[in-house]
Amino acid sequence: MKLGIDRLLAESDQRARLRGRRLALLGHPASVTRDLVHSLDALAACDDLQIVAALGPQHGMRGEKQDNMIESDDFVDPRHRVPVYSLYGETRRPTDAMLDGVDVVLVDLQDLGTRIYTFVTTLRYVLEEAGRRGKAVCVLDRPNPVGRPVEGLRLREGWESFVGAGPMPMRHGLTLGELARWFVRTLRIDVELEVIAMAGWDPHAAPGFGWPAGELSWVNPSPNAPNLAMARCYPGTVMIEGTELSEGRGTTRPLEVVGAPDLDGVAVVAEMQRLAPQWLRGCTLRPCFFEPTFHKHAGTLCGAVQVHVDHPAYDHAAFRPYRVIALLLKAYRRLRPEAAIWRDFAYEYERGRLAIDLINGGPLLREWVDDPSAAPADLDHALLPDERSWDEERRDVLLYP
Repeated sequence: MKLGIDRLLAESDQRARLRGRRLALLGHPASVTRDLVHSLDALAACDDLQIVAALGPQHGMRGEKQDNMIESDDFVDPRHRVPVYSLYGETRRPTDAMLDGVDVVLVDLQDLGTRIYTFVTTLRYVLEEAGRRGKAVCVLDRPNPVGRPVEGLRLREGWESFVGAGPMPMRHGLTLGELARWFVRTLRIDVELEVIAMAGWDPHAAPGFGWPAGELSWVNPSPNAPNLAMARCYPGTVMIEGTELSEGRGTTRPLEVVGAPDLDGVAVVAEMQRLAPQWLRGCTLRPCFFEPTFHKHAGTLCGAVQVHVDHPAYDHAAFRPYRVIALLLKAYRRLRPEAAIWRDFAYEYERGRLAIDLINGGPLLREWVDDPSAAPADLDHALLPDERSWDEERRDVLLYP
């Protein structure tokens, strides 16, 4: 298969539309060619293309910012001597100064297929600001590593934020190029948009089911996204960011493990199996322990559960990470009804709304966890219409079979 960036480099007719136009690249460390050359370097080496600037999302163009909400500064690229502007610093949106000398913004970001991943919101902001200024956007498409399955509540009206760019479910099943098409259509953005689609990407092919295993190397798109297993778990485990439990930051398996000093992994898994064994299909849960070296509960032994999606029992079609982690929170609440679960802090600079509600695009999940009488069937009753409506809505923007 060929990535969008590789098609642009290899096919002269793809480059022809960009010749004579001043280009800016929105990228990060995973913006690499099939041969692991960074896209900025590869584009700058093309005599018929003019790169005049670069833009970096959350964690920076270099990906050096380990934690969330650590801002990046502007700098001048030492090799190519072009300005690199931060879209996770003083502003989240491209400004006049960033786009004045630019005709086309090339977007080459590796996404994780999850609504909350902030590169999705950055894409929306770039489309909007480019459209306002008469600039074009060209998305160099990349795989959605978690493939086509859809899961989770759709973001409710009024709950938009930097981790919620629109009314999509947590696991949206689109590539970034397809998401760009959806944003333009749904928000009626007046912008010149082109997507250079991948060639030969099959989102249903085993063993990657979205990630072309054996064809592409994994490069971390953000510091705590170290492998495909993390990406598969992320549409569920990201919810733990809004809790007092640890999502495994400060361990070698971030966002695959969930734990806390007072969590009994054996008891939690047993309660999950009692409440909704049908939600646990496709993965294997393993009680374990960890001691984070930084972040929540640093230096403290935590009882934990690891979600294994690297096991022979893994079933891509059956695995539902959102339900798995919702059920873990429900089991923990039932076992520890007095525990303070919900973390109250300025999540992505938002105050006045709980982080768990921002993550979910509304309070429904939190209210379900806290309600002693609410059963798994009640959450399913809310989830299924959202998932079905999104699956239908997204069909018009799909680029791949």
